[in-house]
Amino acid sequence: MAAPDLAEAPAIAEREATAPDEWLLLSEPDHGPLESEFVQVALRAPRWSAGPMTERFERAFAQRHGRAHGVAVTSGTVAAWLALRALGIGAGDEVIASAYAWQPVAHAVTLAGARVVFADIDYWSGCIDPARAAAQVTPATRALIAGNINGHPAAWSGLRALAQARGLALIEDSTEALGSRYAGRPVGSFGDMSVFDFSAPSALCCGEGAMLLTDDDALAHELRGLRAHGLEERRSVSVGARVPLQARLSEISAALGLAQLARLDDILARRQEVAAAYHEHILSFEGIKPPYVAPGVDEVHWMLYVIHLGKRFTASACAQIVDDLRTECIEAALYSRPLHQQHAYAQQGWRRGQLPLAERIADRALALPLHGGLQADHVRFIVQTLKDSSINVGAGAAIY
Repeated sequence: MAAPDLAEAPAIAEREATAPDEWLLLSEPDHGPLESEFVQVALRAPRWSAGPMTERFERAFAQRHGRAHGVAVTSGTVAAWLALRALGIGAGDEVIASAYAWQPVAHAVTLAGARVVFADIDYWSGCIDPARAAAQVTPATRALIAGNINGHPAAWSGLRALAQARGLALIEDSTEALGSRYAGRPVGSFGDMSVFDFSAPSALCCGEGAMLLTDDDALAHELRGLRAHGLEERRSVSVGARVPLQARLSEISAALGLAQLARLDDILARRQEVAAAYHEHILSFEGIKPPYVAPGVDEVHWMLYVIHLGKRFTASACAQIVDDLRTECIEAALYSRPLHQQHAYAQQGWRRGQLPLAERIADRALALPLHGGLQADHVRFIVQTLKDSSINVGAGAAIY
């Protein structure tokens, strides 16, 4: 077989990216001339790692969230893992988390050698419930990871009170909620450390990458030391005091992130227009629970438009709806399978039935496309197709 002609790779990639395609995808990165300009600046720089673009992105992102420090890394999983390592959490420790959450962050508990203990959620918000989390605390519990699920802020006043009362570190997973606000403050400002992942379908998308935020100077210093070693440490006798990863965010990814951050208000505004169009059409759909906003929540920026189908929709009916939408070139997905039902955690003794509220939501939560590239006609078509499918699967006639 002849070796591929690498010179043709850019043209092939461009053809594939611009091929005629009628698909309405779950998410698409919002990009424009500013991203191209910033990436070109990064490409012309002498360093593509550990350079000024990453430092600027860290400072700007931390400032937007009112935090003292930002530490950019390669992924949300790595960010959460570094947070646990910085806290000294490992074998023999327990960390409470939600099974209905951005899964890679909870995976970091296992990677750290600790035991994840799942707590059930608030049925309406989908976020971990402070009272149910409190019931899971044991002498081995060291930390609590709480997420802002699909954009909806968690009950941070209750979670902070729990953490303080029981001496727990509070790690905030804000991956799904960039731009949302609770009690006058942006998400990402509530945890001892906060995690943002910038892979799709995040509103701010770098392809891959993440940010840790904290106000604790000592934690920030430890996070940077664990993230990677510097050239100046190659002959240091103290380098063995910690074993760092090589988890720096590249200057290219940081350039994308910095450009997107500069445009973030516009990106979020367009997404809100799409969400409002969905809401208008969903209100005429019998059996759909519209998005819920809890008291104390000032602003919600949904990651995807997630609807909760009623009990008349069986599991097989939900799967058929996804297939029906796919037939019309609409990408949709059941929002998530709770972690305690997945094989890795089933091996640890977790079983269906232990977290009934998470299971009840997950069984019928359907994620629909949400990004700034969608037009009102697209939303109307998606909801109309969803209504037609609900009739096809025998879940009853929709109200038009």
